Amino acid sequence: MVFDDKVHALPGIKGRDRRQVFIEQVIESIRRVRYVGVLNARKISAASADPQKDCFDPLKAAIVHQRNGDSDEAFWLVFMFVHFGKHGHGGWRYIREIYGKFGEGGLWDWASTSTDVDGFRAWLHTHTEKLKRKNAPGGFGNHRKYESLNAKSEKGTGAVVDSYVKWVGPPRTHAILMADALAQAGNSPSRAFATLYDSMDALKRFGRTARFDYLTMVGKLALANIAPGSPYMVGATGPLKGAALLFRVAGPATKLDDLTRELGNHLGVGMQVMEDSLCNWQKSPAKFKPFRG
Repeated sequence: MVFDDKVHALPGIKGRDRRQVFIEQVIESIRRVRYVGVLNARKISAASADPQKDCFDPLKAAIVHQRNGDSDEAFWLVFMFVHFGKHGHGGWRYIREIYGKFGEGGLWDWASTSTDVDGFRAWLHTHTEKLKRKNAPGGFGNHRKYESLNAKSEKGTGAVVDSYVKWVGPPRTHAILMADALAQAGNSPSRAFATLYDSMDALKRFGRTARFDYLTMVGKLALANIAPGSPYMVGATGPLKGAALLFRVAGPATKLDDLTRELGNHLGVGMQVMEDSLCNWQKSPAKFKPFRG
């Protein structure tokens, strides 16, 4: 491998098996990242955006709304996709039932939530036990498994939604938020990504992974021309462990961030591919195992 010989040693994949597994994880990540672009090019049924339908899917719904000219709703669905995630058994149930108000009429869409956060929190408080019922599988996704539905606490979903609305800052739209970041960054997709990433300090319970997932999904769905310029290792867990295992160098996370960025550029893959593949590879470095969630 040219990078290993001429740029920086990769002791973590010296063995043939480990190198092959790492390559397979990179390929798997490329496919996973590209899937959203493929999805965005397909014809999507409007039913996918209806939370009363079993086929509801928040990403497909975001695409439907974007195509219908409602980018605010598309961004809102991306936020819900990241905050709640997809549960291994319950799927999108949390998003579907909250967004669709249990079929009681109306939606907790961007327009209704952003203009009545207190109303949203009150509704969520009233319906929390129904959401958590034992006779239907459900819960937060793997990346959000420590989150809470609590509507009133400062660490629960109510506070997270409140902070997200304040971050966007209606009547400012999501599109204006993105345009302002791009203008501030001289129209550089990576610098705009960094500007937005830093500004998301204002969001509660949105740490490194949630920010990275939200902003990369915004970019992949072509909602804004942004893309990460690095794998954002600072504050990471799985990806950082993967980079440390791969490079086996002492030093701060910023050093591993720089090395991972160099390797990604050398391989010609994006930073989300590097972040995702390192995270999954370190879980089973000598035997390929596909990971989801």
